[in-house]
Amino acid sequence: MIEITTTAESVEQARQLLAAGADALYIGDETFALRVPTALSQAEIREITTLAHQAGKKITVAVNGLMHVEMMAKIKPYLDFLQEIKVDKIAVGDAGVIFVLKQHGYQLPFTYDASTMVASARQVNFWAEQGAVEAVLARELPKQELEEMAQELKVPGEILVYGATVIHHSKRPLIQNYYNFIKTDEKGKDLARNLFVSEPKKEDTHYSIFEDSHGTHIFANDDLDMMTELGDLANMGYAHWKLDGIFTRGTAFVEIVKLFVEARKLIEMNEFTFESATVLDEKVRAMHPVGRTVSHGFYNLDPAKIK
Repeated sequence: MIEITTTAESVEQARQLLAAGADALYIGDETFALRVPTALSQAEIREITTLAHQAGKKITVAVNGLMHVEMMAKIKPYLDFLQEIKVDKIAVGDAGVIFVLKQHGYQLPFTYDASTMVASARQVNFWAEQGAVEAVLARELPKQELEEMAQELKVPGEILVYGATVIHHSKRPLIQNYYNFIKTDEKGKDLARNLFVSEPKKEDTHYSIFEDSHGTHIFANDDLDMMTELGDLANMGYAHWKLDGIFTRGTAFVEIVKLFVEARKLIEMNEFTFESATVLDEKVRAMHPVGRTVSHGFYNLDPAKIK
């Protein structure tokens, strides 16, 4: 069975996503979560968790921040809260958090999420031995490497099938440093500002960038849209799909999720054809934010040519 996890930006959108057919929602707060569409309060996290469980669905909470000393001092009360409301999983990338989970015997299954670093079955299997129940695979893996990994993974690998993919994260306030350098009074630097950077002499490039309490985040030039490759991914054994709405907001994201839910149904009925995939893909592209481009990322590249 294919499982679809989607980000949720609010309680209301969470309701819509559950009704649309999402199996699990991915949410987080300001302090411990990286790159969620909206940093939610504990009250909102509790409410969304209750909604999901009432619908027979699951909740994953992002605890994937880079844990510096001041954050680790606050982590146990937060884990206590997540265990108390019975979230189904947490996403973790820091070994310190995993140590706390094991040391204190938390009943919180975790997904290993080190973003771009998770690029081999050996690495995934190591963390599976430390208790991970699955791993978020790097978004830059080509098809050939995914095929090879699928034969060796001891736990499921989550695949991003739609949304933006981060390529760089720095704890430094790079946007603010730039503002200081050019001596501007410009203030906006958050996600809502919709900033991007371009390569020199390549004005058509648009690497989305924003700054928050975790530092600066830069995203790939293209967002991912793997609709036409879903059949191959399913055949490889990748049955956990992730859709990320960090740059696709509101009802547009919900409608795109519905299209991937429809694709899943067709695959499970063995009716997912090139023609049906193309029709669904065109609908996804029509609802994708204007000015943002989509592609298959590294999927069709020759691994030998990736540096």
